Formats: sequence, structure tokens, C-alpha cells
Amino acid sequence: MSKSRGNVIYADDLISLYGVDAVRYYVLHEMPYENDGTITWELMTERYNSDLANILGNLVKRTISMTNKYFDGVVTKTGAEADVDADLKAVVTAARDKVAAKMDDLRVADAIDEVFAIFKRSNKYIDETEPWTLAKDEAGKDRLAEVMYNLTESIAIGANLLYSYMPETAKAILAQIGENDLRDYEDLDKFGLFESGKKVTADPETLFARLNLEDIMKKVEEIRAAQRAEYERENGITSEENPEAAGDGIDLEPKAEISYDDFAKLQLQVGQIISCEEVPKSKKLLCSQVKIGSKTRQILSGIKSGYSAEEMVGKKVVVLTNLAPRQIAGLTSEGMLLCAENAEGELSLLGVDKDMPAGAEIG
Repeated sequence: MSKSRGNVIYADDLISLYGVDAVRYYVLHEMPYENDGTITWELMTERYNSDLANILGNLVKRTISMTNKYFDGVVTKTGAEADVDADLKAVVTAARDKVAAKMDDLRVADAIDEVFAIFKRSNKYIDETEPWTLAKDEAGKDRLAEVMYNLTESIAIGANLLYSYMPETAKAILAQIGENDLRDYEDLDKFGLFESGKKVTADPETLFARLNLEDIMKKVEEIRAAQRAEYERENGITSEENPEAAGDGIDLEPKAEISYDDFAKLQLQVGQIISCEEVPKSKKLLCSQVKIGSKTRQILSGIKSGYSAEEMVGKKVVVLTNLAPRQIAGLTSEGMLLCAENAEGELSLLGVDKDMPAGAEIG
């Protein structure tokens, strides 16, 4: 990142476009334990829309809106249960201990996934029970009330568990369903503590309105232009003197100078990828089996944003082969694929422009 290129992502800018809790969510969820994380404006917007707007925000608003439509906002437990309720309750009541177990292992991203499992299961429960169908028959009124109670209770428990990661959002959710105080942590594995007869808000707030990527990127361009202008003022140069502002190249901060002997220690060879697959639970890693000479090595690379596993197969690439093996995401990586990255974060594997055999030395 460089201010001369105008591509530094500052927390204040993220917050101005997405809000504090959305930024908290992305950083905690997308920087998984033992793995590198990637942040771009495009990925941030995608995660905001898919997780926060669709899964969480939509669930809360639908539930409150239906409660107002069918019961004037009153949440009532009637006891009119059905078999489908049991699985919902099992997911919700198991979440507290699953979150705690993940946090014990410092797996914050996985812990948040356990919280969102409640919201995902609740959305599925709406599809399973079809409250709009129950509302057409007076005989189904008690069952409809029980469905709305179960949804509200699930949201309440989920919001309590979410508080550690997204406090402002959690408090906003609880306020909208009429439960202003956090529950005792020891009670978060108990289903049915929401007070029957309580009212939800008559005017539900949209917690996370869907964002249009094109609109976001227009604002990002303004941010980038402001960064470049600041860089130019600080350095007393004009835009014409800042080649990166004109897209003429990328200047990196120089590293310490090395000798030829230092460089000669690196063993670079042509490798041919014979198979590749995604690493489970990793949003960035691909695991490639790379033929180098007569042997095959396993190499993990954080390039899934630029390549699919399928298109990797058959490529001839540049491999650093005398890099000490290391453990990544529980797997052993025995080398490094060399790759270039531009100012927009796009990746390009380094290859060879002639038909060189796997194992050929580069240097």
C-alpha cells in the first residue's frame, strides 16, 4: 500500500462507508487464525451484503415486521409446537458452548460463524414454517404465534452472543425486540426465557442496508484521489511528477541491499502443477501438487482470489524450492510459487514463456 498510489485502506474510511460494527465483523471474520487475511473494497462490500444485510439484517426486520403485521407487535408463547421446532432449538442452545470452544482455541472467525449459524438456521425456519401461510387460517393462529416467539427468542440469544464482536449491532437488535438488557451468559443455552407478551418495536430499523458496489467504488476513487493529493502536497510535487498517480508504475519501499552471494542461495526452478484443490475452511489458500524434476511437492499459496483450483492444473510456474517447509492451516507447504500483485490487488503467477521442463533452473 502506498499513499502515492492512493490505495491505502484506513479504518476511518472503512467506517465512513460501512459503519464500525461492519468493519469489526470483517476484520474478525476474514482474518482467520493461522492464516493471512485479505481486505479489499470489493470483498468488504460483498461480505457486508451477503452476511450482514441478507442473513442478519433481513432476518431481524422480517421477524419484527411479521410480528407487527399478525399480532400488533406482541410476542406470545402459546405452546403450539411442531417437530420442526426441535432442530431450531437444538442449534440455538448449542451455540454458546460452541462459541466458547472456538474462543478457547483463539479461533475468533470460527466463533463468529457459530453465532451466525443461529441466524442462518432461523432464516431456514421461516422458509420451513411459512408464517404467511399460517396467517391465512384462523386455526393456525396459535401455531403462528409460537413460530414468531421461537424466531424472536432465537434472535435474542444470537444477539447476546454477538455482543462481544458487534456490540452496537447487538444492542440495536435487542432494543428492537424489547429486550434492552443482556442476559446472563450462563443462561444462553436455555431456550424460552423471552418474556411472553412483550412487544417489539412498531418501526423496525434496517440494520444493514444493501450497498451498491458501483456507488462504493465511486466513493473509493474520491478517497484515493484525496490520498494522492495529500502525498503530492507533503512531497511538494505535482500530479505529473507522481508517476503512480498516472498509473505508470508501482514504487516499492526499498529493502536492504543484498550481495550476489545472498541471491545465489535462492534455488528457483520451473514447476508444473499436476493437481490443485481448495484448502477447507480457508478463503484464500489453494493446495497444489507441483512436479519439480522427478519429484512432486505440496505447496500452499494464498491465491484463491485470482485463480480457481481447476485453472491451476497444467500451469508451469516459478517455484522457490529451497525454502524451509512450514505448516499452514494444518498442512505442510514445501516451497513457494512466485506471484506478482498490482495496485488493485490482482494476482498473476510468474511463469516461463518457453516450453521449459519441470525442474529447469532459473537464475
